[in-house]
Amino acid sequence: PGLIFLDTINLFNPTPSLGTIEATNPCGEVPLLDYESCNLGSVNLSKCIKNNNNHPEVDWRLLEEVIQVAIRFLDNVIEVNSYLIPEIKEMAMGNRKTGLGVMGWADMLALLELPYASEKAIKLGERLMQFIGNKSRETSEALAAERGAFPNWKKSVYYPGRPIRNATRTSIAPTGSISIIANTTSSIEPLFAHAFKRMHVLDNESIKSVNSILINYLRSHKLYSEKMYNQILHEGVVSQVSELPEAVKDIFKTALEIPPMWHLQHQLIFQKYTDNAVSKTINLPETALISDVDEIYRTAWRFRAKGITVFRNHSKVEQVMHPGVYQHEKVCQVCKE
Repeated sequence: PGLIFLDTINLFNPTPSLGTIEATNPCGEVPLLDYESCNLGSVNLSKCIKNNNNHPEVDWRLLEEVIQVAIRFLDNVIEVNSYLIPEIKEMAMGNRKTGLGVMGWADMLALLELPYASEKAIKLGERLMQFIGNKSRETSEALAAERGAFPNWKKSVYYPGRPIRNATRTSIAPTGSISIIANTTSSIEPLFAHAFKRMHVLDNESIKSVNSILINYLRSHKLYSEKMYNQILHEGVVSQVSELPEAVKDIFKTALEIPPMWHLQHQLIFQKYTDNAVSKTINLPETALISDVDEIYRTAWRFRAKGITVFRNHSKVEQVMHPGVYQHEKVCQVCKE
């Protein structure tokens, strides 16, 4: 269950003279005028880490290169895409909207040894999305110099400023399927569990996953044991592993162990520098009350989220993700997957 906030969406509508936005794409991350379509791509943040004297840090230079290539790639998609009806082609070509986002945010934080529920993570998220937003805009402006501004530029909020190729550049999509293919965490979500099953995905298959970043961390810090590994397989989390220091447990807290307001803070800080919108699930425990949902909805609107979605654990008969991979099931002893 969720809401979209049309007042906020239209406050940031880049082409208000073309109409009022009344809806979004199915997951809410792209507000769309009539006949507009979404054109999305996502940077795998878990690959944008480098070691500096055995100290992990964000590889800003690599990230900049990826952003530049990705924005050009998405702009090219507009040219080669197959449009079903002429109205969609006209709007796509007229505004040239793209939506570059991220996946692997939780993996990046774990690699940097930063807890998701921390001010350091929020500050890094702000710096990161501001960087992505700025570099995306710079690339789009460079493209405009090469290929021309989007045709409706003179009818947009950007006119008469510097010409730009794309009415929007960034969007945070759910990345549900592509993050599985990329073997990383989805979107800006925390990890659901460290050992879990995905049910009814990719042609109704069941997929078992074990967090290799956690296992590598435990091994590199000489904390790993087979007993601990089997406990993680069974429970899916590390909070009950008595041998682990609290600082390690904080780094590897999972979605339902993180208070909902930390979830929302991540969404709001990424939205601050995102042209389109942010698709994010605020995970709630079974004990969540109507008043908890009310507070989340109102806070999201107050701080200019463009939409909000919550999921109360076990509120459906069937769920896609289930924590824990049972001990009796066969697991590869080489990669532990």
